[in-house]
Amino acid sequence: MSDHELSARTNIFGLRLWVVISICAGTGFLLLFLLSLCLSLMRKNASSRRTTATIPVTSKEIQEVRVDPSQTSAVVTSPRSVKQKEDESPVVVQKARVASPERGKSEEGGSPLGKRPTDQAAAVPAEVSRLGWGLWFILRELEVATDNFSDENVIGEGGYGTVYHGILEDGTQIAVKNLLNNKGQAEKEFKVEVEAIGRARHKNLVRLLGYCVEGAQRMLVYEYLDNGNLEQWLHGDVGPSSPLTWDIRMNIMLGTAKGLLYLHEGLEPKVVHRDIKSSNILLDKHWTPKLSDFGLAKLLGTGRNYVTTRVMGTFGYVAPEYASTGMLNETSDVYSFGILIMEIISGRRPVDYSRPPGEVNLIEWIKTMVSNRNTDEVVDPKMAEKPLSRTLKKTLLVALRCVDPDSQQRPKMGHVIHMLEVDDFPYQDEHRAGRIGQPYSNSPQYKVRVSARQVTEPGDNSTKSEI
Repeated sequence: MSDHELSARTNIFGLRLWVVISICAGTGFLLLFLLSLCLSLMRKNASSRRTTATIPVTSKEIQEVRVDPSQTSAVVTSPRSVKQKEDESPVVVQKARVASPERGKSEEGGSPLGKRPTDQAAAVPAEVSRLGWGLWFILRELEVATDNFSDENVIGEGGYGTVYHGILEDGTQIAVKNLLNNKGQAEKEFKVEVEAIGRARHKNLVRLLGYCVEGAQRMLVYEYLDNGNLEQWLHGDVGPSSPLTWDIRMNIMLGTAKGLLYLHEGLEPKVVHRDIKSSNILLDKHWTPKLSDFGLAKLLGTGRNYVTTRVMGTFGYVAPEYASTGMLNETSDVYSFGILIMEIISGRRPVDYSRPPGEVNLIEWIKTMVSNRNTDEVVDPKMAEKPLSRTLKKTLLVALRCVDPDSQQRPKMGHVIHMLEVDDFPYQDEHRAGRIGQPYSNSPQYKVRVSARQVTEPGDNSTKSEI
């Protein structure tokens, strides 16, 4: 096309042809840019959608128990208070630097979840490089994965810090716990979680994939579970009917119990979780439970039955002997698990001040309902199909044994699993019951006579209930 033709005026406002062509081209480029921007936003929204039903929203605030060593009673701290652990010297984790900004493929060309490149491994100080079980993430990588730790990606908050949902460049979904750096608390939290579950592998424990140590930042990277936590499904807005059927609830109880059994008996040193509660039970799309948040965990070496420590945990779940003396062992987790069973069955919180006076404390309310032979009324009203009366009574009895005020009378987690799985418990004779675990009749505080299927209180010779 000649210059004369390009300079000729057109019928469009008398503009020259080259002006019209320029306007059309510019408009086309602008439309393409807007279209690509819309597609990018749509892809981001689609990747962040849940693969299951909408997870109910519940409060992110966590109430924690802190006991002054000079006192014997537990008090509730403010909901967002930072967890104060044992007075121990802070762990020194040296500042790590990376030689290359790229972390992904190993020398063999492995996937991003493979080994660290050798140049990075050499750049990491000894204190960090010893954590060879997992990946070492750089801060920039986690910032990109979580959209610079945006509020939209927050999936959990508490005294320990904030948990964000993230997506790595290879599409792997992760949960990033950004630990609060409050007077060395992040250092302690980092060390405890790494020592407790860094090398642990169990289907009912959340897997710790790796960590980030950069400057003052201490972050832990976990596998991402897309169905939220148990607290959301028990106490969140799930509508008139809960998707948690009795079978699902039983599987959650058993899976959690098996995870605890692994911590108590499958590891050396054994681990006491110390913060068993519904918000720390994460669920995958198949409702498989996984224990999480090991920031308060304690390690018990061989031959150690107890460890004396500052009392920490969540109000309503803490064992009475631990709250009063600070003496901690596996039975403290068993007590918390008993509370969890009651919470799963009833759909009620361990302590709920919005309820009538006789129903505020979940344990006392359950005992009253069992004594009055009203066990069927204990079941969560949002559960569409109620369990068999026999199965319900058996599960309640297991819960009551777990919360025995005498810690020595509580069953071990292996016994708890057996009692939840067998069909004839508690309708067995005393001899057989003794092989499963010490019968409740030995408890001076609260007795359950298995053979007579009766519950009695100390100092009361009358029959309180038939279970």
